[in-house]
Parts: sequence; C-alpha cells; structure tokens
Amino acid sequence: MARKLISFDWAMKKLLRSKANFDILEGFLSELLKEDIHILEILESEGNQEEEQDKFNRVDLKVRNQNNELMIIEVQYDRELDYLQRILFGTSKVITEHLQEGDPYSAVVKVISVNILYFDLGQGTDYVYHGSTSFQGIHNQDILQLSEKQQALYQKQEVYQIFPEYYLIKVNSFNDIAKDSLDEWIYFLKNEEIKEEFQARGLRKAKHELDIMKLPDNERRAYERHRENLHYRASMFETSYTAAVLEGRIEGKKEGLKEGEQRGEKKKALQVARKLLQAGTLDIKTIADMTELTEEEVRALQTENDD
Repeated sequence: MARKLISFDWAMKKLLRSKANFDILEGFLSELLKEDIHILEILESEGNQEEEQDKFNRVDLKVRNQNNELMIIEVQYDRELDYLQRILFGTSKVITEHLQEGDPYSAVVKVISVNILYFDLGQGTDYVYHGSTSFQGIHNQDILQLSEKQQALYQKQEVYQIFPEYYLIKVNSFNDIAKDSLDEWIYFLKNEEIKEEFQARGLRKAKHELDIMKLPDNERRAYERHRENLHYRASMFETSYTAAVLEGRIEGKKEGLKEGEQRGEKKKALQVARKLLQAGTLDIKTIADMTELTEEEVRALQTENDD
C-alpha cells in the first residue's frame, strides 16, 4: 500500500521554498508546461503567508524561471464563483509590481498562472485547461503575428507568448487513471500518494521528501491540524451551501404559493366585476372599489362585454 504524503499546498509553504527541493517544483512545472523549467529563485509576495487563516485558504508561490518569466502557483479548496476574475487580477498585480516607473511597455514581465483547484469551476469535461491570448482577424480569420522587429524586441516568436497564460487543474475531475506523466502528478495532487511505477519528473524526489513519517513531531501535528481544518472548512462550506440552496427552494415554493394565491384572487375579482358590469347597476368606479381592481381593468372588461 502506498504511503500517504504531504499535500502539495503544505509542501509549498514548508518545503518547496528550499533551493534543495527546487527540482520537485521544477518537475511539476515541466510536466505541465511540456518544457524544461528551471527555477532561479522564489519571490516573496503578499500571498506568501505563514498563518493558516492568512489569505483565507489561498497558498501562493511565486517563482522566476530561467527565461525571466514569473510563475504563480495557487492552491484553492473552496468554491469561488469569481475565481476567474481573481486570477486575472493576480496576474495584473504581478505585472504592475514588476514594472518600474519609467520602464517601457516592452519591459512588461511574462506571467504564467498555475491554479490547482479542489472545487468545480465552470462547465467542461476536461481536468486541465490552458488559457492564452491571441488576435484573430474578423474578416480573414488569420492570427496576428509579431513582426521581425517585434520578435527581436520581445525575444518572442508568437503574440501569445507576451501575454499572461493560465493553467487550471481541476483535481477532483481527474478519474485517477494516469495516462501520461502529467496525470501522474495530478494523481499525487488528488490522492497524496505516488505509485511505484510513476516516472514523472520530480515525483521520485517528492516521494522521498514529502513523506509524512519523516516530519518532526511538532510539524506532523501541525500538518494534521492543517488537514483537519481543510476537512472542517469543506464540511462547513457544503453545509452552508446546501442550506442556502434549500432555503432558496423553500422561498421559491413560498413565492410560488403566494403568486398562485394572488392569481386566484385576481381571477375571482375579474369574474365578480364581469357579473356586476352585466347587471348594469353600478358605475366603473364603484365596481373598482368593490373588487380592488383598477378602473382601467374594469373598463377593459366593459369593452370585452360590449364586443
């Protein structure tokens, strides 16, 4: 039986910041981006907090790779409907933080946002999504390309390479069948286990370094509290979410009954008004007062009767 390992969010907070363990994170990023990633440094950001409650449940790791690109790795457990806007804000903030006053726009840093999600975001059948920016002609349907001078200026070949890129890994949507090396990493993200036959870059080191049994007693207890807090938050969220849904349904039913009663009362008032109009003994205003209809509604009934 595979031994349980430390979860990736805890590893990012406690272990992967060490240069000695960069190859674990490099392995994950290399398998995800399908290129050879080397981390030069871990950069501090306001999201790099130590306390459990800081930044709620977000764990940020910001690194600089060998291409001078900035990579943000986030783990998110709780459902957020506006999460897509949040990652847009996050990349925008990193860009502005790293653009010095007086710098030309060509100095805008490339940002890659990697999001490990333990909740269902949006609608889709896949478990890994990649987002990038391109410009397509509305008439000829061609894709806008960089000129030779722009390629020399940016040291990029394609337009999308200038703009932020986003990766969304929907961990809970993974079916636990590892078909390639990236799937092996996602299996670990979901199950906190690494199978003996897995060969993805970084996993062998991860299996050795992220063993819960190797933690000092105080860190192991802290980790257990961390996992308990995650389960508690998940339970509380599901409880509050379910309660909100049920409350909405109950209110909806109440509104439905109320609307039904109102429609029934209105129908009855219209029937009474028609009979009074047919009798011809009362004027429109009196009939409106007696039935609580408007004078316009009574006149409309009178017109129907005349027709």
